[in-house]
Amino acid sequence: MPNKNKIVHIITRLDKGGSAQNTLLTVLGTDMKKYDVLLFKGPTAESRMSKDENASLMADLQKAQSKRIKFVTIPFLVRRINPAYDVWAFICLFLLLIKEKPVIVHTHTSKAGFLGRLAAKLARIPIIVHTPHGHVFFGYFGPLKTGMFILLEKYAARITDRIVALTKGEKEDYQFYKIAPEDKIIVINSGVELEKIKDLSLEERQNLKRQLGIPEKSFVVGTAGRLEPVKGPEFLIEAAKDILSNYPQTYFVFAGDGPLRQRLERKAYELGINTNMLFLGWRNDVTRVISIYDIFVFPSLNEGMGRVLVEAMALGKPVVASNVGGIPDLVTHGKTGFLVPPKNPGQLAKYIQILIEDEGKRKRLGQAGKEMALNFKKEIMVEKIAELYDKLLVKKNIFFLPLL
Repeated sequence: MPNKNKIVHIITRLDKGGSAQNTLLTVLGTDMKKYDVLLFKGPTAESRMSKDENASLMADLQKAQSKRIKFVTIPFLVRRINPAYDVWAFICLFLLLIKEKPVIVHTHTSKAGFLGRLAAKLARIPIIVHTPHGHVFFGYFGPLKTGMFILLEKYAARITDRIVALTKGEKEDYQFYKIAPEDKIIVINSGVELEKIKDLSLEERQNLKRQLGIPEKSFVVGTAGRLEPVKGPEFLIEAAKDILSNYPQTYFVFAGDGPLRQRLERKAYELGINTNMLFLGWRNDVTRVISIYDIFVFPSLNEGMGRVLVEAMALGKPVVASNVGGIPDLVTHGKTGFLVPPKNPGQLAKYIQILIEDEGKRKRLGQAGKEMALNFKKEIMVEKIAELYDKLLVKKNIFFLPLL
């Protein structure tokens, strides 16, 4: 039997969201000839997934298990702050790490990142890596909680060998708040399975539009993602009111579900534009839906990178997106799309209308975005993470034993 080093990944919420999918791709891309891989996760039920979303996640987990990846569910490892649960989650993590004796612990997202790194340090794990998965200092907490969070991150960074930022902007956040020195932070863009993204034929697009109740010659503006405040969907609805006054044949599509859905539907009704609004809920075929869009809009108030943004660009869709977080790493204003200030429906409407009126510009921006998306292949991410692990192993004088 070969002697392999062991890696443990730790995350709270494992669902179909960007951070969880990035983590799964990292796990699945690991060289299983060199490593044994475990993933410690919190309870999936916390994500409140739909039946279809849960079924899709179960398929992902089965695929991972078929590659001999082991999953361990820690019931107390929840995303929300819960002092009693957090203490028990820490104890569970510490005892599991003592038992498994990995050489690398790679934590993901804020809560799992702090508890996991602290447990790893006390368990004397040689290498500790953390991926924040986003610009976590904006849009999530109030000033007091944010201040406490920054202090905790500064402490955790001291016991971390490398912090993996998904974008240059995320790295700049960590430097701005003096979380960690520059040489401790490495940028590795989130990977996307571009080989699975296939554009639909004209006939397929028209068929899908008919299935969704969209007239054949209508113009389609759409977005995709969780319907929650940080994603800013209400600002697209406000922008839609202005656009429809000039272009009444435009339809707006929201692919995704979340706690704001009923409120958004009510707002569209109150504005008198509900007949041009489609709320599709969670979709397993989101890239098929994006294929019928003429323009992709991403009105987030904060965004680590935006995997769905990469998918839309890979499909050649011109983009109008908020100038926040890691989005400017993908979208160059006037070249691959347009960037607008967050919470600004007027600017959203302005640039959406510019694209509605100029087919040539839509094609140019879409093609440039398609080329840009190639930089975010999952293979590039997996290779860079493998290189990071190898460098840290050498630095710590940890080597692979020969096959016995």
